Amino acid sequence: MENHNHSKGENEFFVKGNCESCKARIEKAAKSAGANSAEWSAEKQTVTLNFDSSKTSADQILKKIAEVGHDNEKYKTTDDVYKKLPGCCLYDRDIEFGEKNEKVHSNETEKEFAEKQTKAEASSHSSHATGEKNIEGVTITASKAATSISKKEAGLVFNIDSKELLKAACCNLSESFETNATVDVSFSNAVTGTKQLKMLGLDQKYTSLTKELLPEIRGLASAYGLNFIPGRWIESIQLTKGGSTVTNGYESITGQINTELIKNSKTPETSLNLFADFNGRAEANVTHVAAINDKWSQTFLLHGNGTFGDTDMNDDNFLDRPKGTQINAAYLLNYNDLERSGFGSHFGINFIKDERTAGQIGFDKKLSQKEQSLYGVGIDISRFQVWNKTGYVFKGKPYQSLGWMNQYTYHQQDSFFGLRNYSGQQHTYYSNLIFESILGNTNHKYKAGASFLYDGYEENYLINNFKRNEIVPGVFAEYTLTGLKYTLVAGARADFHNLAGTQFTPRMNFKYDFTPQTIFRISAGRGFRTANVFAESQQYFASNRNIQILQNGGDIYGLRPEIAWNYGVSLQQEFKIFGKKSTIVADFFRTDFQDQVLVDLDRSPQQLTFYNLDGKSFANSFQTQWDFTPFKNFDVRLAYKYYDVQADYLDGRREVPFMAKHRGFVNLAYATNKNKNEGFWSFDTTLNWVGKQRLPNTSTNPTEFQLPMYSESYAVLNAQISRNFNKKLRAYLGGENLTSYHQKNAIMDFRNPFGNYFDGGMVYAPIMKANFYVGFDVTF
Repeated sequence: MENHNHSKGENEFFVKGNCESCKARIEKAAKSAGANSAEWSAEKQTVTLNFDSSKTSADQILKKIAEVGHDNEKYKTTDDVYKKLPGCCLYDRDIEFGEKNEKVHSNETEKEFAEKQTKAEASSHSSHATGEKNIEGVTITASKAATSISKKEAGLVFNIDSKELLKAACCNLSESFETNATVDVSFSNAVTGTKQLKMLGLDQKYTSLTKELLPEIRGLASAYGLNFIPGRWIESIQLTKGGSTVTNGYESITGQINTELIKNSKTPETSLNLFADFNGRAEANVTHVAAINDKWSQTFLLHGNGTFGDTDMNDDNFLDRPKGTQINAAYLLNYNDLERSGFGSHFGINFIKDERTAGQIGFDKKLSQKEQSLYGVGIDISRFQVWNKTGYVFKGKPYQSLGWMNQYTYHQQDSFFGLRNYSGQQHTYYSNLIFESILGNTNHKYKAGASFLYDGYEENYLINNFKRNEIVPGVFAEYTLTGLKYTLVAGARADFHNLAGTQFTPRMNFKYDFTPQTIFRISAGRGFRTANVFAESQQYFASNRNIQILQNGGDIYGLRPEIAWNYGVSLQQEFKIFGKKSTIVADFFRTDFQDQVLVDLDRSPQQLTFYNLDGKSFANSFQTQWDFTPFKNFDVRLAYKYYDVQADYLDGRREVPFMAKHRGFVNLAYATNKNKNEGFWSFDTTLNWVGKQRLPNTSTNPTEFQLPMYSESYAVLNAQISRNFNKKLRAYLGGENLTSYHQKNAIMDFRNPFGNYFDGGMVYAPIMKANFYVGFDVTF
């Protein structure tokens, strides 16, 4: 990077910024702090001050400039203030003072550059829906996309903010992707009513699901963990397709979904959300964010839900979704003194109690199974987490930092499915230490660190007891090379797993900007994980399949770990249509399993068989997505996905069941202009078209209990209307599955649930017909 260490005048100081908007903000802040005049130069990245030293000081003025969002040679702005700057003002914080800012071009005026940047509407990690551009006292407010692709990241990263989550009935994380084309959401069981995510054509277990960058939905939480992050608690979601960074662990194969909880607010804010649907489900959310003092802030999060109605839309005498309650509470404490001492810390604690009852209508959970003839399912979960993340930024070296994160998780599940009992207990401790710095200059960054993971499992299924402890120390390093048009991130980690042996995990992401509007990406990487065959396959427990594990000498249920390589390529193109920005993204990913624990549903309709792969298993995923705005306030998202997912089972290569080859997606969002009270209407609708899916082989069943080879294709339509009366009051009304398409005979042989042919796991479509809901948000 070119260095501009010119000699500065006595009252000339380095101040970072990009554009005309930055200039206006910096000079205004300087004058408000007592300067007689101030002149900021984008080219030099300096401000020249003229002031009366008896009335103010350079120190006071530079402190004020940092408070409005601009790092300078004496003070650094907070992350929160920086993130709220408009897109055109998001300067590179890693450039050393005196180095050239590549975003400032000498052959164009600062005003031209600002205008060009504004038109480009560059993505940022901010979770705020608007950006402000201040030119000569006039404020222009530009809308920021609710979901945007990060232009800075080498990987394909989608930033989803809370604005996107308000487009649908986002009661929890499993419902946060209904307006997102990348993630497929499906019901996995007709008895327990649980939802699962799929990405790149593979099950949720191959995606790393984190909260605050800490391991979250994994192990025993795999089946129901999506229900444990309430939608109203979410500040933002970062979705990475393909291989993610090695600094976050080894388990990511198809990508990573990270959830950030609400913890930022300029002023004390309390929000209440009430929600109810027309079939007996209700929930309440309370969030409170407030500063304690200039360094400390806290967040209280409270969620409660209950499902009380006997919903049976297909008249099979089984509940279409479980009844029960959940209480979920969290407390977050944040310390931010990065600009003074260099320290920052985040502490969190979370407790969940979730109780569900499902099965035949009239089943009484209080009675023992021997005392009643009805089929019932009971699932009781207790979960506790405590975590801390502490960071230190070295004095005078904003590019050099040390971070340490720790988390303890306790998870207990007690459940029964008819006459089958399953219980499990998990203790997990996770620690990750990361050092970040540069080699010479900020074009060459690196991260290095060490991690430790302990998983203690004890499970009981029928009369079988399974215990194991996984102890995994690991080390990792990652290098980032940044050029004018490209970014390369290459990393590797070594993990010393006590049961799976030493595992080496390399990953690489490369981004090349042909132009600011044409971005090409390529990625490759390895991931490995241990399969929790019982916890991850609970959707098949509500059946009379006998479980068989064909052991082969491995140390996890007698099986070897799962290992896969993922390769991806994508092209992102921005262009103007209807005079407004439009984006097309096309990507192709392939996942190749080196080893896999196959879940075989085809050997017999009365068997569920697990065994290690002997041969090939792969998933090809192609997606193209087009986002555009035909006219003001109207956003359109169109997508098409193609999946080819096959595996070599014991009796030959077959398509993996319950995975449609073809999928279509349409999302339309319109909002009216705001009135003088900042009130407006919003209208959102999403259509998902799902092609035919291969169904498990049931040919040995009696004819009336046989499934066809393929399901029929179907479409699901969701819609919502919301009214913001002002900044603090909102009401909404919505409908799910408005076409009322639902799977006929979702439960096989439902009249005889204790017989050989009963099976509630053969689900490929919605179980419930149209469902309507209302909600209310108020902020105090």
